[in-house]
Amino acid sequence: MLFPADGITKGELAGYYEAIAPAMLPHVRARPVTMERFPAGIDKKGFIQKDVSKGFPAWLQRVEVPQKDGVVHHPLITDTNSLLWVVNQNTITPHVWPSRAPDVYHPDICVFDLDPSVDDSNALRAAALALRVLLEELGLPSWIKTSGSKGFHIVVPLDGKADTGEVAGFANAVGTLLVKRFPDHLTQEFHKVDRRGRILIDTGRNGYSATFAAAYAVRPKPGAPVSAPCTWEEVESGDVSPQAFNVKNMAARMDAAGDLWSDLAKRKRSLTRAIAKLRKRQ
Repeated sequence: MLFPADGITKGELAGYYEAIAPAMLPHVRARPVTMERFPAGIDKKGFIQKDVSKGFPAWLQRVEVPQKDGVVHHPLITDTNSLLWVVNQNTITPHVWPSRAPDVYHPDICVFDLDPSVDDSNALRAAALALRVLLEELGLPSWIKTSGSKGFHIVVPLDGKADTGEVAGFANAVGTLLVKRFPDHLTQEFHKVDRRGRILIDTGRNGYSATFAAAYAVRPKPGAPVSAPCTWEEVESGDVSPQAFNVKNMAARMDAAGDLWSDLAKRKRSLTRAIAKLRKRQ
């Protein structure tokens, strides 16, 4: 029983991931995975696991990445079987890198995480739309998904030519400019005590070995919310909130909307011109 209050078992969680796999796999395939595991359910403390040096099947693909204290062998999700193997470890949320193996040093996506300090849906919606406008000014299309927690994740598909440092630097500069435009509502202060009620523009998801909750990932919270793609129109109208989707209503959601990120990979952009435009606005 992984979600005791909701009566959701490990088997039901696996059933969700198996059903969502056709939509989920294109977005997570070959990205190094960090597993957020809850062997005793979400009412008990879970833990993070990155390395699978032991206890994995021979068919499970992994990628060896250097870290400051050695080497980590991250599992890779390449198909439904590998996705279910990860879930079978009592992984509720697979967190993934913004890059893919074998080239883990060149991200193919740039991630912005809006993390509100207080519950203010209007302010959160305004922040998301303001970020979208700024990215459009830089010539970058953006997609959005619910975080399944408190905020939204906004992503930009990249052509994979910029390295991790360039992408991380760009994202941070975008966050800095957005905060400069709306200093009373937005911040880059990581610690909540320093935010003073403002929304954090978290760009740290773009650093080397940093991760974000995968598209369609379940989050370890009551109700089993899902980090699900949505449309900008749904956000603008207020029809979608950060925890609007969950394990129990996602089947109906997919029947109605399909994979709203299905064309994301076709809209990859170079950061070269965007960085030049950004410098003129700083």
